[in-house]
Amino acid sequence: MNDDKIINDPVFGFIKIPSGLLYDIVRHPLFQRLNRINQLGLASVVYPGARHTRFQHSLGAFHLMSEAILSLQQKGNFIFDSEAEAVEAAILMHDIGHGPFSHVLEHTLISGISHEDISLMMMEQINRDLGQQLGLAIAIFRDQYPKRFLHQLISSQLDMDRLDYLRRDSFFTGVTEGNIGSARIIKMLNVVDDRLVVEQKGIYSLENYLTTRRLMYWQVYLHKTAVAYEKVLVNMLTRAKDLCRMGQEVFASPALSYFLQNNVDAAWFEQHPETLKMYEDLDDSDIWSAMKVWRHVSDKILATLATDMLDRHIFKVEVYESPVPPERIARQQELIADKMGIDIADAHYLMSVDTIQKDMYSTDDDSIDILYKDGSIRDISEASELLNVQLLSKKVQKHFFCYQRLS
Repeated sequence: MNDDKIINDPVFGFIKIPSGLLYDIVRHPLFQRLNRINQLGLASVVYPGARHTRFQHSLGAFHLMSEAILSLQQKGNFIFDSEAEAVEAAILMHDIGHGPFSHVLEHTLISGISHEDISLMMMEQINRDLGQQLGLAIAIFRDQYPKRFLHQLISSQLDMDRLDYLRRDSFFTGVTEGNIGSARIIKMLNVVDDRLVVEQKGIYSLENYLTTRRLMYWQVYLHKTAVAYEKVLVNMLTRAKDLCRMGQEVFASPALSYFLQNNVDAAWFEQHPETLKMYEDLDDSDIWSAMKVWRHVSDKILATLATDMLDRHIFKVEVYESPVPPERIARQQELIADKMGIDIADAHYLMSVDTIQKDMYSTDDDSIDILYKDGSIRDISEASELLNVQLLSKKVQKHFFCYQRLS
Protein backbone atom coordinates (compact mmCIF):
# COMPACT_ATOMS: atom_id res chain seq x y z
CA MET A 1 0.00 0.00 0.00
CA ASN A 2 1.41 3.40 -1.01
CA ASP A 3 1.11 5.76 1.92
CA ASP A 4 2.90 8.76 0.38
CA LYS A 5 1.51 12.17 1.31
CA ILE A 6 0.54 14.70 -1.35
CA ILE A 7 0.64 18.43 -0.65
CA ASN A 8 -0.87 20.95 -3.06
CA ASP A 9 1.64 23.77 -3.43
CA PRO A 10 0.66 27.02 -5.21
CA VAL A 11 4.08 27.31 -6.88
CA PHE A 12 4.90 23.75 -8.00
CA GLY A 13 1.54 21.97 -7.88
CA PHE A 14 1.53 18.60 -6.17
CA ILE A 15 4.49 17.77 -3.93
CA LYS A 16 4.84 14.13 -2.91
CA ILE A 17 6.37 13.31 0.46
CA PRO A 18 7.25 9.61 0.74
CA SER A 19 6.12 7.87 3.91
CA GLY A 20 8.89 6.83 6.28
CA LEU A 21 11.86 9.00 7.30
CA LEU A 22 11.03 12.07 5.15
CA TYR A 23 7.43 12.22 6.31
CA ASP A 24 8.59 11.70 9.92
CA ILE A 25 10.77 14.83 9.57
CA VAL A 26 7.82 16.87 8.22
CA ARG A 27 5.65 15.70 11.14
CA HIS A 28 8.32 16.52 13.73
CA PRO A 29 7.42 19.46 16.05
CA LEU A 30 10.63 21.32 15.09
CA PHE A 31 9.65 21.20 11.41
CA GLN A 32 6.04 22.16 12.18
CA ARG A 33 7.38 25.20 14.06
CA LEU A 34 8.38 26.64 10.65
CA ASN A 35 4.65 27.18 10.00
CA ARG A 36 4.86 29.98 12.57
CA ILE A 37 7.83 31.77 11.00
CA ASN A 38 7.35 34.09 8.05
CA GLN A 39 9.70 33.40 5.14
CA LEU A 40 10.21 37.05 4.23
CA GLY A 41 10.31 38.61 7.69
CA LEU A 42 8.68 42.02 7.35
CA ALA A 43 8.59 42.33 3.54
CA SER A 44 4.78 42.17 3.70
CA VAL A 45 4.92 45.83 4.76
CA VAL A 46 5.64 46.51 1.07
CA TYR A 47 4.20 43.37 -0.55
CA PRO A 48 1.04 42.36 1.37
CA GLY A 49 0.99 38.93 -0.30
CA ALA A 50 4.38 37.98 1.16
CA ARG A 51 2.89 35.99 4.04
CA HIS A 52 4.28 32.57 3.16
CA THR A 53 6.22 30.58 5.71
CA ARG A 54 9.56 28.82 6.11
CA PHE A 55 7.53 25.59 6.17
CA GLN A 56 6.26 26.16 2.62
CA HIS A 57 9.73 27.12 1.40
CA SER A 58 11.32 24.00 2.93
CA LEU A 59 8.77 21.75 1.21
CA GLY A 60 9.39 23.56 -2.10
CA ALA A 61 13.17 23.14 -1.80
CA PHE A 62 12.61 19.44 -1.00
CA HIS A 63 10.46 19.09 -4.15
CA LEU A 64 13.18 20.66 -6.33
CA MET A 65 15.79 18.40 -4.73
CA SER A 66 13.72 15.31 -5.65
CA GLU A 67 13.53 16.59 -9.24
CA ALA A 68 17.27 17.30 -9.35
CA ILE A 69 18.21 13.84 -8.04
CA LEU A 70 15.94 12.18 -10.60
CA SER A 71 17.38 14.28 -13.44
CA LEU A 72 20.99 13.51 -12.40
CA GLN A 73 20.24 9.79 -12.11
CA GLN A 74 18.69 9.75 -15.58
CA LYS A 75 21.99 11.13 -16.94
CA GLY A 76 23.85 8.17 -15.52
CA ASN A 77 25.12 9.77 -12.30
CA PHE A 78 25.10 7.05 -9.68
CA ILE A 79 23.24 8.12 -6.54
CA PHE A 80 22.24 5.42 -4.03
CA ASP A 81 18.67 5.50 -2.70
CA SER A 82 20.13 6.10 0.77
CA GLU A 83 22.05 9.15 -0.55
CA ALA A 84 18.95 10.48 -2.33
CA GLU A 85 16.88 10.18 0.85
CA ALA A 86 19.67 11.77 2.93
CA VAL A 87 20.11 14.81 0.67
CA GLU A 88 16.30 15.26 0.57
CA ALA A 89 16.21 15.06 4.39
CA ALA A 90 19.03 17.63 4.60
CA ILE A 91 17.26 20.15 2.34
CA LEU A 92 14.02 19.67 4.30
CA MET A 93 15.86 20.67 7.47
CA HIS A 94 18.21 23.33 6.03
CA ASP A 95 16.23 26.26 7.50
CA ILE A 96 15.05 24.63 10.69
CA GLY A 97 17.14 26.90 12.92
CA HIS A 98 15.55 30.17 11.77
CA GLY A 99 14.19 32.41 14.47
CA PRO A 100 11.23 34.81 14.37
CA PHE A 101 11.21 37.21 11.42
CA SER A 102 13.97 35.15 9.82
CA HIS A 103 17.31 37.00 10.12
CA VAL A 104 16.37 39.92 12.37
CA LEU A 105 17.03 38.19 15.67
CA GLU A 106 20.48 36.91 14.78
CA HIS A 107 22.01 40.23 15.86
CA THR A 108 19.45 41.35 18.41
CA LEU A 109 18.31 38.64 20.80
CA ILE A 110 21.25 36.35 20.06
CA SER A 111 24.75 37.12 18.86
CA GLY A 112 27.78 35.29 17.55
CA ILE A 113 25.82 32.24 16.42
CA SER A 114 24.13 31.79 13.04
CA HIS A 115 20.85 30.09 12.19
CA GLU A 116 22.94 27.42 10.38
CA ASP A 117 24.65 26.54 13.68
CA ILE A 118 21.27 26.31 15.40
CA SER A 119 19.89 24.28 12.48
CA LEU A 120 22.64 21.71 13.12
CA MET A 121 21.76 21.52 16.84
CA MET A 122 18.12 20.96 15.92
CA MET A 123 19.04 18.33 13.30
CA GLU A 124 20.98 16.46 15.99
CA GLN A 125 17.88 16.59 18.17
CA ILE A 126 15.60 15.29 15.38
CA ASN A 127 18.23 12.60 14.71
CA ARG A 128 17.97 11.44 18.34
CA ASP A 129 14.16 11.54 18.21
CA LEU A 130 14.08 9.49 14.99
CA GLY A 131 16.45 6.75 16.15
CA GLN A 132 19.74 8.04 14.67
CA GLN A 133 18.61 7.73 11.03
CA LEU A 134 19.97 11.13 9.95
CA GLY A 135 23.73 10.61 10.20
CA LEU A 136 24.20 10.65 6.43
CA ALA A 137 21.92 13.69 5.96
CA ILE A 138 23.89 15.65 8.58
CA ALA A 139 27.24 14.62 7.01
CA ILE A 140 26.06 15.89 3.60
CA PHE A 141 24.72 19.11 5.14
CA ARG A 142 28.10 19.73 6.81
CA ASP A 143 29.97 18.94 3.57
CA GLN A 144 31.68 15.98 5.22
CA TYR A 145 30.56 13.36 2.69
CA PRO A 146 32.79 12.17 -0.19
CA LYS A 147 30.25 13.04 -2.91
CA ARG A 148 30.68 16.82 -2.63
CA PHE A 149 28.13 17.59 -5.36
CA LEU A 150 25.34 16.46 -3.00
CA HIS A 151 26.31 19.28 -0.62
CA GLN A 152 26.36 21.72 -3.55
CA LEU A 153 22.69 20.89 -4.20
CA ILE A 154 21.97 22.17 -0.66
CA SER A 155 24.40 25.06 -0.47
CA SER A 156 26.08 26.76 -3.44
CA GLN A 157 25.38 29.59 -5.87
CA LEU A 158 22.92 27.30 -7.62
CA ASP A 159 21.30 25.29 -4.85
CA MET A 160 17.71 24.12 -4.42
CA ASP A 161 17.23 26.57 -1.54
CA ARG A 162 17.82 29.58 -3.84
CA LEU A 163 15.88 28.09 -6.74
CA ASP A 164 12.85 27.70 -4.49
CA TYR A 165 12.95 31.00 -2.64
CA LEU A 166 13.36 33.06 -5.82
CA ARG A 167 10.37 31.35 -7.46
CA ARG A 168 8.28 31.38 -4.27
CA ASP A 169 9.09 34.93 -3.18
CA SER A 170 8.41 36.18 -6.70
CA PHE A 171 5.04 34.39 -6.69
CA PHE A 172 3.87 35.70 -3.30
CA THR A 173 5.18 39.26 -3.69
CA GLY A 174 3.78 39.54 -7.22
CA VAL A 175 7.19 40.69 -8.51
CA THR A 176 6.78 38.69 -11.71
CA GLU A 177 10.26 39.56 -13.03
CA GLY A 178 11.58 37.26 -10.31
CA ASN A 179 10.11 34.15 -11.88
CA ILE A 180 13.05 31.92 -12.82
CA GLY A 181 13.01 28.80 -14.99
CA SER A 182 13.90 26.42 -12.17
CA ALA A 183 12.67 23.33 -14.06
CA ARG A 184 14.95 24.06 -17.02
CA ILE A 185 17.98 24.76 -14.80
CA ILE A 186 17.42 21.45 -12.99
CA LYS A 187 17.12 19.57 -16.29
CA MET A 188 20.47 21.07 -17.40
CA LEU A 189 22.38 20.00 -14.26
CA ASN A 190 25.08 17.36 -14.49
CA VAL A 191 28.12 16.18 -12.51
CA VAL A 192 31.74 16.24 -13.69
CA ASP A 193 34.62 15.32 -11.35
CA ASP A 194 32.30 15.42 -8.34
CA ARG A 195 31.19 18.99 -9.11
CA LEU A 196 27.83 20.26 -10.25
CA VAL A 197 27.92 21.73 -13.75
CA VAL A 198 25.27 23.19 -16.04
CA GLU A 199 25.10 22.03 -19.64
CA GLN A 200 25.74 24.69 -22.27
CA LYS A 201 22.05 24.76 -23.34
CA GLY A 202 21.20 26.12 -19.87
CA ILE A 203 23.23 29.33 -20.20
CA TYR A 204 20.22 31.56 -20.96
CA SER A 205 18.27 30.22 -17.98
CA LEU A 206 21.31 30.90 -15.78
CA GLU A 207 21.67 34.45 -17.08
CA ASN A 208 18.03 35.01 -16.23
CA TYR A 209 18.55 33.46 -12.78
CA LEU A 210 21.52 35.70 -11.88
CA THR A 211 19.90 38.94 -13.09
CA THR A 212 16.64 37.95 -11.36
CA ARG A 213 18.48 37.41 -8.10
CA ARG A 214 19.93 40.88 -8.27
CA LEU A 215 16.51 42.36 -8.98
CA MET A 216 14.82 40.44 -6.14
CA TYR A 217 17.46 41.58 -3.66
CA TRP A 218 17.07 45.27 -4.33
CA GLN A 219 13.34 45.20 -5.10
CA VAL A 220 12.21 42.84 -2.33
CA TYR A 221 14.77 41.67 0.25
CA LEU A 222 16.56 45.02 0.62
CA HIS A 223 13.62 47.30 -0.26
CA LYS A 224 14.21 50.49 1.69
CA THR A 225 10.77 50.46 3.35
CA ALA A 226 11.20 46.86 4.50
CA VAL A 227 14.70 47.72 5.76
CA ALA A 228 13.31 50.69 7.71
CA TYR A 229 10.49 48.60 9.23
CA GLU A 230 13.06 46.01 10.27
CA LYS A 231 15.05 48.74 12.04
CA VAL A 232 11.97 49.63 14.10
CA LEU A 233 11.72 45.98 15.18
CA VAL A 234 15.43 45.69 16.01
CA ASN A 235 15.42 48.93 18.01
CA MET A 236 12.24 47.90 19.86
CA LEU A 237 13.78 44.58 20.93
CA THR A 238 17.06 46.31 21.85
CA ARG A 239 15.15 48.77 24.06
CA ALA A 240 13.19 45.94 25.71
CA LYS A 241 16.46 44.07 26.38
CA ASP A 242 18.11 47.20 27.81
CA LEU A 243 15.14 47.84 30.12
CA CYS A 244 15.45 44.25 31.42
CA ARG A 245 19.13 44.87 32.02
CA MET A 246 18.23 47.97 34.06
CA GLY A 247 16.08 45.75 36.26
CA GLN A 248 12.72 46.83 34.89
CA GLU A 249 9.94 44.32 34.40
CA VAL A 250 9.11 43.83 30.71
CA PHE A 251 6.13 41.72 29.66
CA ALA A 252 7.05 38.77 27.41
CA SER A 253 6.31 35.08 26.89
CA PRO A 254 8.69 32.80 28.84
CA ALA A 255 10.72 32.07 25.69
CA LEU A 256 11.06 35.72 24.66
CA SER A 257 11.76 36.74 28.25
CA TYR A 258 14.68 34.28 28.38
CA PHE A 259 16.38 36.01 25.42
CA LEU A 260 15.63 39.51 26.71
CA GLN A 261 17.13 38.77 30.11
CA ASN A 262 20.24 36.85 29.03
CA ASN A 263 23.10 37.66 26.67
CA VAL A 264 22.84 34.59 24.51
CA ASP A 265 25.78 33.73 22.24
CA ALA A 266 27.45 30.51 21.05
CA ALA A 267 29.16 29.91 24.41
CA TRP A 268 25.87 30.46 26.26
CA PHE A 269 24.16 27.85 24.06
CA GLU A 270 26.91 25.36 24.96
CA GLN A 271 26.81 26.03 28.69
CA HIS A 272 23.01 26.18 29.11
CA PRO A 273 21.20 23.16 27.67
CA GLU A 274 17.78 24.78 28.21
CA THR A 275 18.61 27.55 25.69
CA LEU A 276 17.79 25.43 22.63
CA LYS A 277 14.41 24.48 24.12
CA MET A 278 13.64 28.16 24.73
CA TYR A 279 14.70 29.02 21.18
CA GLU A 280 12.46 26.26 19.81
CA ASP A 281 9.50 27.82 21.63
CA LEU A 282 10.13 31.20 20.01
CA ASP A 283 8.29 32.26 16.85
CA ASP A 284 6.76 35.37 15.25
CA SER A 285 3.70 35.30 17.53
CA ASP A 286 5.76 35.79 20.73
CA ILE A 287 6.96 39.12 19.42
CA TRP A 288 3.63 40.35 18.00
CA SER A 289 1.85 39.59 21.28
CA ALA A 290 4.55 41.36 23.32
CA MET A 291 4.17 44.46 21.12
CA LYS A 292 0.45 44.68 21.87
CA VAL A 293 1.29 45.04 25.56
CA TRP A 294 4.39 47.20 25.06
CA ARG A 295 2.47 49.92 23.21
CA HIS A 296 0.75 50.73 26.53
CA VAL A 297 3.81 50.76 28.83
CA SER A 298 5.08 53.86 30.62
CA ASP A 299 8.47 53.78 28.89
CA LYS A 300 7.92 56.28 26.09
CA ILE A 301 10.58 54.80 23.79
CA LEU A 302 9.37 51.19 23.95
CA ALA A 303 5.72 52.31 23.64
CA THR A 304 6.52 54.45 20.58
CA LEU A 305 8.43 51.68 18.81
CA ALA A 306 5.75 49.04 19.55
CA THR A 307 3.06 51.42 18.25
CA ASP A 308 5.19 52.09 15.14
CA MET A 309 5.31 48.33 14.48
CA LEU A 310 1.62 47.67 15.03
CA ASP A 311 0.33 50.72 13.15
CA ARG A 312 2.82 50.51 10.25
CA HIS A 313 4.37 53.82 11.22
CA ILE A 314 7.71 53.19 9.53
CA PHE A 315 10.97 55.05 10.10
CA LYS A 316 11.71 57.63 7.42
CA VAL A 317 14.63 56.56 5.20
CA GLU A 318 17.41 58.52 3.57
CA VAL A 319 19.73 56.57 1.24
CA TYR A 320 23.28 57.82 0.66
CA GLU A 321 25.96 56.66 -1.76
CA SER A 322 28.68 57.40 0.80
CA PRO A 323 28.65 57.30 4.63
CA VAL A 324 26.00 59.47 6.29
CA PRO A 325 27.52 62.79 7.44
CA PRO A 326 27.92 62.74 11.27
CA GLU A 327 26.44 66.24 11.55
CA ARG A 328 23.26 65.00 9.81
CA ILE A 329 22.94 62.21 12.41
CA ALA A 330 23.64 64.58 15.34
CA ARG A 331 21.05 67.09 14.08
CA GLN A 332 18.38 64.39 13.81
CA GLN A 333 19.22 63.03 17.25
CA GLU A 334 18.72 66.47 18.81
CA LEU A 335 15.45 66.96 16.93
CA ILE A 336 14.07 63.58 18.12
CA ALA A 337 15.10 64.21 21.74
CA ASP A 338 13.50 67.65 21.67
CA LYS A 339 10.22 66.65 19.97
CA MET A 340 9.78 63.43 22.00
CA GLY A 341 10.83 64.96 25.31
CA ILE A 342 13.48 62.30 25.94
CA ASP A 343 17.13 62.39 26.92
CA ILE A 344 19.44 62.93 23.93
CA ALA A 345 21.41 59.84 25.00
CA ASP A 346 18.26 57.74 24.42
CA ALA A 347 17.34 59.22 21.04
CA HIS A 348 19.47 56.59 19.26
CA TYR A 349 16.68 54.03 19.83
CA LEU A 350 14.53 56.05 17.43
CA MET A 351 17.04 56.06 14.59
CA SER A 352 19.40 53.73 12.78
CA VAL A 353 22.48 54.06 10.57
CA ASP A 354 23.41 51.07 8.47
CA THR A 355 25.38 50.00 5.41
CA ILE A 356 23.91 47.37 3.15
CA GLN A 357 26.08 45.56 0.66
CA LYS A 358 25.24 42.82 -1.80
CA ASP A 359 27.17 41.26 -4.61
CA MET A 360 25.08 39.00 -6.79
CA TYR A 361 27.74 36.67 -8.11
CA SER A 362 31.13 36.14 -6.62
CA THR A 363 33.77 34.39 -8.70
CA ASP A 364 35.69 33.70 -5.46
CA ASP A 365 32.67 31.91 -4.07
CA ASP A 366 31.49 28.56 -5.34
CA SER A 367 31.52 29.20 -9.11
CA ILE A 368 28.84 28.17 -11.59
CA ASP A 369 30.51 25.96 -14.19
CA ILE A 370 29.26 25.49 -17.74
CA LEU A 371 29.86 22.16 -19.49
CA TYR A 372 30.40 22.38 -23.26
CA LYS A 373 29.68 19.65 -25.80
CA ASP A 374 33.41 19.03 -26.26
CA GLY A 375 33.71 18.29 -22.53
CA SER A 376 35.44 21.57 -21.62
CA ILE A 377 34.25 23.56 -18.62
CA ARG A 378 34.17 27.33 -18.17
CA ASP A 379 32.88 29.61 -15.45
CA ILE A 380 29.61 31.38 -16.29
CA SER A 381 31.49 34.69 -16.17
CA GLU A 382 33.53 33.61 -19.22
CA ALA A 383 30.80 31.59 -20.91
CA SER A 384 28.07 34.22 -20.97
CA GLU A 385 27.88 36.76 -23.79
CA LEU A 386 25.01 38.65 -22.19
CA LEU A 387 26.09 38.88 -18.60
CA ASN A 388 28.43 41.57 -17.52
CA VAL A 389 29.80 39.62 -14.59
CA GLN A 390 31.98 42.56 -13.58
CA LEU A 391 28.71 44.41 -13.04
CA LEU A 392 26.97 41.47 -11.38
CA SER A 393 29.85 40.77 -9.03
CA LYS A 394 30.39 44.45 -8.23
CA LYS A 395 29.81 45.05 -4.55
CA VAL A 396 26.86 47.44 -4.43
CA GLN A 397 26.91 49.41 -1.20
CA LYS A 398 24.17 51.69 0.08
CA HIS A 399 24.13 53.73 3.28
CA PHE A 400 20.78 53.92 5.03
CA PHE A 401 19.79 56.51 7.60
CA CYS A 402 16.41 55.69 9.18
CA TYR A 403 14.64 57.69 11.91
CA GLN A 404 11.32 58.20 13.66
CA ARG A 405 8.80 60.35 11.79
CA LEU A 406 7.89 63.22 14.07
CA SER A 407 4.75 64.60 12.48
